[in-house]
Amino acid sequence: MKKQEKEKYKIAYFSMEIGMHPDIKTYSGGLGVLAGDILRSAADLNVPIIGVTLINRYGYFNQKINKKGEQKENLFKAYNFSKLKKIKSEVSIKINRDKVYIAAWEYIIKSAKGFSVPVILLDTNLKKNKEKYRGLTDHLYGGDREYRLLQEMILGRGGYEVIKKIGYSIEKLHINEGHGSFVAIAKFLDEKGSVKERIAKVKRTCVFTTHTPLKTANDIFPIEKVKHYQPDFPDKLPGLVTGNKVNMTEIALYFSDYINGVASSHQKVTRKMFPKHVINNVTNGVHSLTWTAPEFIALFDEYIPEWRESGLSLRHAFSIPLNKIWLAHQSAKKRLLKVIENKTGEKFAAQVFTIGFARRFTAYKRPTLLFNDIKKFLSIHDKVGKIQLVYSGKAHPQDEIGKSLIKELNEIKKRYGKRIKIAFLENYDMKLAKLVTAGVDIWLNNPLPPNEASGTSGMKAAHNGIPQLSTLDGWWHEGYIKDKTGWAISCSKKTGNKKQDEKDAACIYDLLENDILPCFYHKPEVWREIMRFSIAINASYFNTDRVVRDYIQNAYFN
Repeated sequence: MKKQEKEKYKIAYFSMEIGMHPDIKTYSGGLGVLAGDILRSAADLNVPIIGVTLINRYGYFNQKINKKGEQKENLFKAYNFSKLKKIKSEVSIKINRDKVYIAAWEYIIKSAKGFSVPVILLDTNLKKNKEKYRGLTDHLYGGDREYRLLQEMILGRGGYEVIKKIGYSIEKLHINEGHGSFVAIAKFLDEKGSVKERIAKVKRTCVFTTHTPLKTANDIFPIEKVKHYQPDFPDKLPGLVTGNKVNMTEIALYFSDYINGVASSHQKVTRKMFPKHVINNVTNGVHSLTWTAPEFIALFDEYIPEWRESGLSLRHAFSIPLNKIWLAHQSAKKRLLKVIENKTGEKFAAQVFTIGFARRFTAYKRPTLLFNDIKKFLSIHDKVGKIQLVYSGKAHPQDEIGKSLIKELNEIKKRYGKRIKIAFLENYDMKLAKLVTAGVDIWLNNPLPPNEASGTSGMKAAHNGIPQLSTLDGWWHEGYIKDKTGWAISCSKKTGNKKQDEKDAACIYDLLENDILPCFYHKPEVWREIMRFSIAINASYFNTDRVVRDYIQNAYFN
């Protein structure tokens, strides 16, 4: 890219993970896939933005389920460099007394009209580096707390130096989650003038998106450790460090003029967590073209030709005949069922109601809630209407509870598999996500409120006419319309105890028994109308076309 072209790019989007392409394993789940979707929509809208992340050459991990139903983590052995271009520029940053050299690779996200959004991938695997630094960009969320701290220094401070060296004239630094907050430190140290003037300049530059509703999920490091590796860290700035701890979320809050949560419910939670800051909201979305199944792409092209230019135009889905929506869905469903058979040997039936649950396995997402009263659930399956279940997702290697839930699910599958079809698809990734979110009949999401910041898998499902069954948490507060877009698990306002699980499970059973299954099996026109509403109401709004426009209007160019 020529110098004049580089100077046109004004925004740098810093994210620990970015889901650029299914074969490039620089993502673990929702955060990274969202980042990739935002950059894809930015390319569609000709937004002058670049992405900055780590190369993560071994990715997150390759999941295998052993005979005991346990998750085992393996490295991705072959990194796909064929889609990357090596950048000649190299930089170095100081870590303690050592010089750590950082190389960069480039991946280009290109829109259908040819506009390019470059993504810069930072790499420390260089012979000139000491051995202990070469692997800092190898493992996404790997290693211990010290490894994480050093990775975040590479992302923030190294990324800042790389984009300067390449020649980009960046005016806005968008910090996607606290992992990238050291870029604000780099900007502060690079500025001239009084402390007050420098802080003001950084604040005018930084945009911060927070994704967690839990204080315990923020990255927090001892100030001694941070100062050990970064002696120039400005810990004396008033209010920057409290209790001898460096909270990466609070660093980003301190240095950002525009701060947002990722759903209206998350905005409320974040305001309570950080009452001294003005918290805005940009509810998440997904990239429409990426997450729409081929069958629905063809339908939208036929009935809503402008949908590729504007996600909002999907509201015109009411012009699509219901029978055509159903035929497209059945085709997508059969493709998923074929994959299930190939991967597991299980033969699912296209006419049987199929529930999908695919996301990170962790305690608050309650992946086994559906089996809270297994006798009741199986009774509904036997007497009201047959059910098939498709599960997929990874647990963080250090999340023992999450891994135990995968094992528990596979034990349930083994015990009751002759009575009800249950499939667990290992190694959930973007390719599998696209199949599952388009191929099931309903999307189940039952996090324990208020722990879900947003969630995006149900938005992917909505683009394929799949309604959602979810607790009123995250985006579903905005996406749920009674009798139109799906069903709400809203039987209790209490949180955090076994009674909550019992009440929410009972609510699911009641909805399945009295509303959902009777509608699916006996009121096909009503069911198909709900599918159409899911597209027209939810897909038309919960897309990254709208997300990027929100950032343009409120954060990037104001």
